[in-house]
Amino acid sequence: MKRNLVIVFVFLLTVGHSFGQGYTFKVLANKGDNKIKTGSDWKALKTGASLNTGDELVVSDDAYLGLVHASGKTMELKDAGTHKVADLAERVNNGGSSVASKYADFVLSKMSAEGKKNRLSATGAVHRGIGTPINVYLPNSISEIYGDKTVVRWDLSEDAEVYKVTLKNMFEDVILEIETNENSVEIDMTDPKIAKENVLLVEVIDNNDKSVKPKAKAMRKLNADKSNQVKTQLEELMAGVEEVNALNKFILAGFFEENNLLADALTSYEQAIAMAPEVSTFQEAYEEFLYRNDLKPN
Repeated sequence: MKRNLVIVFVFLLTVGHSFGQGYTFKVLANKGDNKIKTGSDWKALKTGASLNTGDELVVSDDAYLGLVHASGKTMELKDAGTHKVADLAERVNNGGSSVASKYADFVLSKMSAEGKKNRLSATGAVHRGIGTPINVYLPNSISEIYGDKTVVRWDLSEDAEVYKVTLKNMFEDVILEIETNENSVEIDMTDPKIAKENVLLVEVIDNNDKSVKPKAKAMRKLNADKSNQVKTQLEELMAGVEEVNALNKFILAGFFEENNLLADALTSYEQAIAMAPEVSTFQEAYEEFLYRNDLKPN
């Protein structure tokens, strides 16, 4: 464990040093007609762009910028007007969120042109074949969960008005049943009815069509040793965080995905979107996350 922490620490120092040589900020999320001035030229600002100390920004009305500093600290910028990157860097140095840039780059690197095409072609309710079960956004293998609460989401069904979510133990005894007209529920893994179970089976049906046999997906809490390892890494990576915001949830999604905690990554994406629903970057990254991990069919 100590060796792993040393590796993480050395990696962060290396990443921070290399970032410091290349740029001051990187743009992780971008909403609005925002512009960047490098030298004498103004250009449209794009997600993934690098900002240097001598650059200036024009932030439009009702805009949003999610920035990560070379140090790994993050900043949400919503103030319309002209901003000097040097001044923004000074604000970060006086405070901010110490989140590893590694996971910000991880999320950005996964956003591809092919993924965007998939997102554009897969909108609206899902047309399921007769007798086809509703797809739940969990892997076919057992999904390990770190957090105390996890979001379970599934495909919309065009005819469904009410969904029934059933949680069973490994012997298929019913532990909990939830009815909802939404296509997601939040599960409290500390609920006494759930916490004592080694494995939970999750089933979702259209409550108006109970003839379709659901396809069960399995999930369980991380064991104590693995949970403590993840907790230690999170404490290292999130040291100094003073504000819980959409950008930090977005980056946490990258951390959980890289650690193969897909249910926690999904939950973090959902939280980011809920905190900043107007920022399309978070929704687009979330959709691509679902596709590349085979949680949602193309």
